[in-house]
Amino acid sequence: MIMRECLTFAPLYMQRLWGGSALETTFRRTVPVGGPIGESWELVDREDAQSVVDFGPRQGTTLHDLWTRHRLEVFGEGFREPRFPLLVKILDASEMLSLQVHPPEHVADRLQGEPKSEVWYFVATKPGAGVYAGVKHGTTKTGFKLALDSGSIERFVHRVETFADTFLFVPSGRLHAIDGGNILFEIQQNSDTTYRVFDWNRPGLDGKPRQLHVTESLESIDFSDCEPELNWISGETVVHCEHFEVDRWMLHEARCANENPRFAVFQSVIGEVLFGDRKFRAGDLFLVPAGAHREKLKPATKSSVVLRTTIGE
Repeated sequence: MIMRECLTFAPLYMQRLWGGSALETTFRRTVPVGGPIGESWELVDREDAQSVVDFGPRQGTTLHDLWTRHRLEVFGEGFREPRFPLLVKILDASEMLSLQVHPPEHVADRLQGEPKSEVWYFVATKPGAGVYAGVKHGTTKTGFKLALDSGSIERFVHRVETFADTFLFVPSGRLHAIDGGNILFEIQQNSDTTYRVFDWNRPGLDGKPRQLHVTESLESIDFSDCEPELNWISGETVVHCEHFEVDRWMLHEARCANENPRFAVFQSVIGEVLFGDRKFRAGDLFLVPAGAHREKLKPATKSSVVLRTTIGE
């Protein structure tokens, strides 16, 4: 059976020490009360977190069920992973995140973790907002460890200012932290392994220091990754890597969802777009199944911008 309709999923909201209220104010969402919301997991297939279709004939179906029982129909040919291989989030970094790293593939198994490369697309930023990425030139593992022991690490970490409609690729092994004042879409490998190396000497939501993973972090950090730059989008390509392909479309006219008979995930950035008889506004995510890859997105406003995420063959 060929699916012609797109799929949407109920977001999973996560309280975070560094979160805020941007998901309500920027994207006009109703979010749970009780604490700052830092993340909305828009598309996820994990044992402890599962996206569920929230509209249409597939309503109530989990992403994992789609992946295991309807893989060819929904996602297309060539996928062998036991779970849907991407995790898509919206982050509201109202305050600084911890300084952290994801393990590279060559050390992840030894550390009993999962490798994770990701891309940050900045939707909105406040003046002076930025991120930490990579280390400064001349940083050594020994010097870095000594600075950790003394509780002062800032002089070794590279910071760049961020702006809306820019992006940064964060491969496994890159030391990183998102500073306050950033709203971003994060597209990543399906992994939830994060090693926190430094938390700016602050307490967690419970008033106690959060757990650090210094040993694992020092094994994972690529100390040759020095002073990467923020990226401005040239053409349509954001990132094309072995794990995912992300493009930004300035949608001025109707356009087919995918050139190949595979799924495509869309996130609306600016304005509104139409797919079939459904309309999507900024912040919305929808998945176009493989069988509908030739169906067209249409701009519903003069300025309509979307991110498209696919996986190459």
